[in-house]
Amino acid sequence: MNQKETKKTEEYAALIGLDWATEKHAVWLRDVATGKNHHRVIDHTPEALAAWLSELQAQYPGRRVAVCLEQSRGALVHALMGHAFLDLYPINPVTLAKYREAFAPSRAKDDPGDAKLLAEILNLHRDKLAVWKPADDQTRLLGFLNEERRKAVNLRTKLVLRLQATLKLYFPQAIQWAGTDLGALMACAWLLKWPALESIRRAKPNAIRAFYYAHNVRRPDLVEGLIAAIASAKPLTQDAPVIDANCLTVRMLAKQLRTLHGSIMDYDRQIAQLFKGHPDAFLFENLPGAGQILAPRLLTAFGPDRTRHPDAKSMQTYSGVAPVIERSGKGCWTHWRWNCPKFLRQTFHEYAKSSIPYSAWARAFYDQQKQRGKGHNAAIRSLAFK
Repeated sequence: MNQKETKKTEEYAALIGLDWATEKHAVWLRDVATGKNHHRVIDHTPEALAAWLSELQAQYPGRRVAVCLEQSRGALVHALMGHAFLDLYPINPVTLAKYREAFAPSRAKDDPGDAKLLAEILNLHRDKLAVWKPADDQTRLLGFLNEERRKAVNLRTKLVLRLQATLKLYFPQAIQWAGTDLGALMACAWLLKWPALESIRRAKPNAIRAFYYAHNVRRPDLVEGLIAAIASAKPLTQDAPVIDANCLTVRMLAKQLRTLHGSIMDYDRQIAQLFKGHPDAFLFENLPGAGQILAPRLLTAFGPDRTRHPDAKSMQTYSGVAPVIERSGKGCWTHWRWNCPKFLRQTFHEYAKSSIPYSAWARAFYDQQKQRGKGHNAAIRSLAFK
């Protein structure tokens, strides 16, 4: 923090520690002028928060108030960020936990005590904290969409694994007959049409052939081979309760995957539109291996604020791609960084992997790490750091 910013933070009328929860928030307010402290509890409702903020602004008209809390995302931050008289200082929950344990080795904890500690951190160590500066609306929306899309992809993976496990219980042949990707629209349509071996064995060859042709599977040898395999297939089980129950589960999962596929496509369209119109898109769209998915994620990873990460080391440590080195006496060990934005770290790891087929330098570095005896994931982490 530069001298100008330090001077600005010294002009606060009040310093607030805010320990948030799902139902109530503990507030510890320190009046800078009088040095007096006040504690109160606020319900987590829009009305209660609005009333408290109005009261706070009336108490310190024309003055700024600093708020220290444990998050930079979530409902509480969204409620506070629209008020210009507040400066938010989010800290990592681990910071508060370690600070608390320094004075309470028993690990005793309560919400008012945490709110008081947050206000104390803000009062004594404000020079080590940074005011939260949200990005512009376009960049923030792009970032939210990137994260939600990734969650949708993760959900699709979970559903596909459950679908695969269910089919193995009574109809394992469908894993191959429906297509290699059980999350694809063709597989969903196949399983909704023929969720059991008996249902597809009752289908006429022309109907099966028409289905595959309609879904762009048109190699005659492949289609005829599948039809022959269906005709000669033997059931894994003939237990009717097992088959009937799992047929319903397969239909449910196929419907969910079909809907999820459309939602992911909606995310892709909106992300592509926002990214195309972003003024920083030209910096990331041609990076080797970034593509339509990772380029928008890299854009939001760096953000529009050029002063936030003044050098590579700052980004490496914040994102978690930089290893942590611990030394004690003659011992020295290295491990990866646990407390970091996980989605951001994942973005750099995935981009490092995607860059290898498109960047000669990335390929050479990856091969060098493998020759030194590192495993695949360790080599990818090293490449992400570089």
